[in-house]
Amino acid sequence: MIAVLTGDIINSAGYKTADWMAVLKNFLMKLGDSPGVWEIYRGDEFQIRIAPKKALEVAIQLKALIKTIKHLDVRIAIGLGDEDFRGAGVSESNGSAYQRSGRTLNLLKDKKLTLAIATDDPQLDETLNLMLKLGLDFMDTWSVVSAEIILMALENPRASQKEVSDQLQIQQSAVSQRYKRARLDLVKDLLNYYDKNYKNPHS
Repeated sequence: MIAVLTGDIINSAGYKTADWMAVLKNFLMKLGDSPGVWEIYRGDEFQIRIAPKKALEVAIQLKALIKTIKHLDVRIAIGLGDEDFRGAGVSESNGSAYQRSGRTLNLLKDKKLTLAIATDDPQLDETLNLMLKLGLDFMDTWSVVSAEIILMALENPRASQKEVSDQLQIQQSAVSQRYKRARLDLVKDLLNYYDKNYKNPHS
């Protein structure tokens, strides 16, 4: 089983590509090589092939990353399933994971949502997508500062508040306040739930 993330940048037409492309590419390069692991195509769309265990965390990191640029956001569909054909690049590969991811991205556009998941377990999908929809209530409204602190926390999970405060050159109490404003506790709860339940018993 693999996970495929298909996404696009929201409001990209109002920005120069240079404003966000380098930031996105630098993040994606940490995941692996292009085009085998990730590709950017049609200007502002991308696709990533990744282990299911990391799928939701990477999606939330991507959301935080893009929201560090004011007024930008990202729409991401996660598909879990098989890979029947592996081409030279992600966009040339196929299988149920790719199909679910692509179909879900179209549904996100119709429903005006920014994050959803599709597996072959409808009950799991219903639960996870309800949790994601509730989570988007605060994730969609992250400020640049909140997005930055979430990104730091997810990229450096073992960093203490003191280390974060030193890096940002702010008081430790301010770090704690930023965590609370960004709802880091709920992000971690969501990731923990996914980690325990993502394994699809029908795969």
